[in-house]
Amino acid sequence: MGDHVIDIGARVPRTRHPVLRFVAQRLLALLGWRLDIHLPDEPRLVVLAAPHTSNWDGVLAVLAIFALELRLGLFVKHSAFENRFIGGVLRKAGAIPIDRRAPGGVVGQTVEAFKTRSELLIGLAPEGTRKRVDKWKRGFHLIAAEAQVPLICAYMDYGRKVIGTGLRLDRVGDYAQDLEKIQAFYRTITPLRPDNFNAAG
Repeated sequence: MGDHVIDIGARVPRTRHPVLRFVAQRLLALLGWRLDIHLPDEPRLVVLAAPHTSNWDGVLAVLAIFALELRLGLFVKHSAFENRFIGGVLRKAGAIPIDRRAPGGVVGQTVEAFKTRSELLIGLAPEGTRKRVDKWKRGFHLIAAEAQVPLICAYMDYGRKVIGTGLRLDRVGDYAQDLEKIQAFYRTITPLRPDNFNAAG
């Protein structure tokens, strides 16, 4: 198993937790996983995460985030911010309050977050569930288009045991054409449970 490859632009939102980084990288190596990460020098990015077929995806994703020292914008229910102390802690951690009942929904609020923040890295799972779905959720494309930010395809390949990034769209355009490119890329990736993954919907 080769060494981790980490190439992240200087303007990508990061944290500095060297102990967590070291532990997470060592754990990934002990589990047999390798990082192959290339993120452009952009302060605002939408990162697409697929395939999502198992709870293990979440565990590995958390380890990868710590190993890369990425500062992700996390969606948290807006009511959690009502307490001043808890709200302050959440905001410092990069959390974004989301009210699913608000006009524009999650997509509109995420676009607004991009417009009001100079740095923001959002990770989205287009399938929205570990189960097989007929169609992917379109929100990731709407967000990238309306916020005019690059979209990066991240993956976990269980066949090669690599957590990496691949296809990059600097600006999204026609949804159908972009989706075909994205799904064609993900068809080259081996999920933990292939029967749960549909990269043609």
